[in-house]
Amino acid sequence: MPRKATTALRSARHATPEERAALGRKARRHSPRSGHADYRPPTDRPDPLKILEAQSATRVPELVPIRYGRMTESPFRFYRGAAAIMASDLAGTPRSGLTAQLCGDAHMLNFRLLASPERQLMFDINDFDETLPGPWEWDVKRLATSFVIAARANGFDEAERARIVEETVRSYREAMIRFAGMRTLDVWYAKIDAERLEALGTTLLRKRGRKNLARAMAKARTRDSLQAFDRLTETVDGKPVIAADPPLLVPIGDLLPDLQRTALESRFHHLFEQYATTLPSDRRTLLADYRLTDIARKVVGVGSVGTRCWIFLFLGRDDQDPLFLQAKEADTSVLAPYVGASAYRNQGERVVSGQRLMQATSDIFLGWQRVDGIDGRRRDFYVRQLRDWKGIVVPEGMRPKGMRAFGDVCGQTLARAHARSGDRIAIAAYLGRGPSFDRALTRFAETYADQNERDHRALVKAVRSGRLPAENTT
Repeated sequence: MPRKATTALRSARHATPEERAALGRKARRHSPRSGHADYRPPTDRPDPLKILEAQSATRVPELVPIRYGRMTESPFRFYRGAAAIMASDLAGTPRSGLTAQLCGDAHMLNFRLLASPERQLMFDINDFDETLPGPWEWDVKRLATSFVIAARANGFDEAERARIVEETVRSYREAMIRFAGMRTLDVWYAKIDAERLEALGTTLLRKRGRKNLARAMAKARTRDSLQAFDRLTETVDGKPVIAADPPLLVPIGDLLPDLQRTALESRFHHLFEQYATTLPSDRRTLLADYRLTDIARKVVGVGSVGTRCWIFLFLGRDDQDPLFLQAKEADTSVLAPYVGASAYRNQGERVVSGQRLMQATSDIFLGWQRVDGIDGRRRDFYVRQLRDWKGIVVPEGMRPKGMRAFGDVCGQTLARAHARSGDRIAIAAYLGRGPSFDRALTRFAETYADQNERDHRALVKAVRSGRLPAENTT
């Protein structure tokens, strides 16, 4: 964050709680809470397909059709890849003038189970590729809309969808009010761990939902480097190597001739030498106990398809002691044109700094580095474990009550993330104790879900006409 902005924020936070609350209430005058219900696409709205094409121009060309293919599959899959489109649209919506560190892509599938460094199962936000400081409302609107899109796919009627969104936003609002009344250090200690998640499940879910939660938590605990090792490797000449599964997983030896491969491997070895300097000293010692043995390019996600993502197999004491790390390209945030450039020159550092700020606890191997000569230019990456007890929700299997319960937990989690960086007292005062903001976002989410469906149809039409290439993969 720029020095002037940091100074201004520190000055505002050092005001009295009463002054900070007054600031939040004052913000209602120029940006009424009911005004957040409105979404009307302007007549000069940028072509959403041109926004996608502009992103694709910087990506690996042969992977771009996979991205379009995945985005055509459903309105929800389109939404997952359309953060840049929504950022453009949100720039024209009302703002309270209060800011926080944003996830930038806070849809419901980016809230999941994760492992803490102490090997405790946590529930938190997962994806920070677009993180930047900005209007806190934008994250809430993206989250709320994702629930409408998922609920429509499940056949829920409008009344059921409204209850889901109202529950999600109410949970965010009430959690922010709780955080506003807490001591500062207690806000930073706040988290949703397995114990609290189980307690919330007992309160919010019926017997079937609690069983599904228990299964999801048990499954998450199996998703680690050992599981990735079993699924992603094979033995060649007595040594474990990453198994090819093109085009989704391609070992470096299958991508490049020997001379180019050797040069790229050298760059990656340099990446890890320099990346280690971004880790605490104890983590550097831990990483030094592993040796890098194999590299492959991997296709990940929906919106991220086409960005350069590599996975690295490290081995420790022997060939049955694996560690999988992932280096993912970090480009300029889709929010930057509307909220300003990052204070960090390295986009990988931007991602890592935002993640550490918003998450209750982060991956022990989370770090960043810049590499020269990747596809002809200098590129920024952030590094983390490929799998570390990650568990994801499956919205297709949810019933309305289960989705409301999930929205409740997501709302609390997002409020906690925003409370760490934004003025929680001012935001809470702006939101207030009534349901005005909840109802406004219920209307916004329905309206923007309509826009998302129109944009999805436009992509499908463009693919069918041959304007954009698409490839379907499993």
